[in-house]
Amino acid sequence: MNDPAAANWIGLWTLYRREVRRFSKVYTQTIMAPIVTTLLFLSVFSLALGGSARSVAGIPFPEFLAPGLVIMAIAQNAFANTSSSIMTAKVQGNIVDTLMPPLTPHELVFGFTMGGISRGIVVGTAVAVMMHLFVGLKIHAPEFIVFHAIMASMMLALLGTIGAIWAVKFDHMSAITNFVITPLSFLSGTFYSIQRLPEAAQIAAHFNPFFYMIDGFRYGFIGHADGNLMAGLAVMAGINATLWMITTRLVASGYKLKA
Repeated sequence: MNDPAAANWIGLWTLYRREVRRFSKVYTQTIMAPIVTTLLFLSVFSLALGGSARSVAGIPFPEFLAPGLVIMAIAQNAFANTSSSIMTAKVQGNIVDTLMPPLTPHELVFGFTMGGISRGIVVGTAVAVMMHLFVGLKIHAPEFIVFHAIMASMMLALLGTIGAIWAVKFDHMSAITNFVITPLSFLSGTFYSIQRLPEAAQIAAHFNPFFYMIDGFRYGFIGHADGNLMAGLAVMAGINATLWMITTRLVASGYKLKA
């Protein structure tokens, strides 16, 4: 895709439309369910941890918590979209239908990734609208919200693609979710400020890429960040560039995709 004029735009658009239709056809499962789940997280954790009576950095706890839950909904649904698409095709034996068309590795990765980003943004927008009814979300820096929403969904969409390429069965994908995605999510500052952690734990948190996507996204709403915002922008861009190279290399080599 170095030469835009030479790109297979029809094939790329077809792949993207297929990925979007995959989740839009079953919107009760892919869009409505995450809304309900995220609102339950908001209500349970807010009530359990003191609700509006408790504050973090001078911000009522529900308002501090809500952006973190929104960005996690965005990221997790981007991961689910790409991982389920590729994994299902591999298990059913029709992955060849995706590999046969004249699409370059970059085009294939771009199509899958954009499908994941689209689902993440749709779910995140819906979740944010519903949360606004209960929390009253305010926008402080919209550019940080947009950047981190796109970068977070891209990062998890690429991770979902890599995971699905590596996995042989759905149990492997469950292992990635349970032992990688979920721990990184819960240890990233979604439910707390890392400034309240011991110094060693704060240092460790800065090695968690999920921390940067949550911290920057939260700053876009409440104007408070636990880390260096510029460093966060660089980390997110660097991680996505690295994941893109790894993913396209795997697709180009046919690793666990071609018999």
